[in-house]
Amino acid sequence: MSAVLAGLGLTKKYGTTVALDGVDLWVGTRDSVAIMGPSGSGKSTFLHTLAGIVRPDGGEVLLQGQAIHKLSENRLSALRRKHFGFVFQSGQLLPELPAEENVALPLMLEGMSRREAVARARRWFTPLGLNGLEQRRPGQLSGGQAQRVAIARALVIEPDVVFADEPTGALDQGTSEEVIRLLTSVTREQGAALVMVTHDAAVAAHCDRILHVRDGRISNHAQYTVA
Repeated sequence: MSAVLAGLGLTKKYGTTVALDGVDLWVGTRDSVAIMGPSGSGKSTFLHTLAGIVRPDGGEVLLQGQAIHKLSENRLSALRRKHFGFVFQSGQLLPELPAEENVALPLMLEGMSRREAVARARRWFTPLGLNGLEQRRPGQLSGGQAQRVAIARALVIEPDVVFADEPTGALDQGTSEEVIRLLTSVTREQGAALVMVTHDAAVAAHCDRILHVRDGRISNHAQYTVA
């Protein structure tokens, strides 16, 4: 398939520990992939390597055909800010900023005026069920609300790929279901690919494909699910 993001023959070692052992992945536009595996299997290293956070020892990471693993740190950081959105387990919202400014932050970091960035950020509050919460700080939000703000922040830059690392790990089952439905549907509607690490099979089942990683290798390819 035509891939927006590809990892080819990726290898990574930490000392004598093999984290990635020649793994491959192709992700197309609007494609969603869940990466599962036991603790220490290499799944988080896999995601971080695809996202340009960890450099592979061998293999290639391609975004729209560009070999991003060869870029300098400055160029790689700029690429991540423009093309990748991130959703983490804890949300990682800035506690001193209201929700709308947390969402607008990636745009302001790219030089957009606060007024325009906040105006763009506010557009996400209705589709994500956050109306009326624009001025609330993270400490005034529930766990599910905070994660929806984090999803808005990931999508406000109109990324090619959204990376999610255990995005429902800190949520109860009901809130987890709500958040993962929003994350998968909104990324698809926006034309972004989604690559997600999760330990929860029910969460993974919302993605188009599930990859199981064990000992740095993918034990299955092209397993499709119906969300």
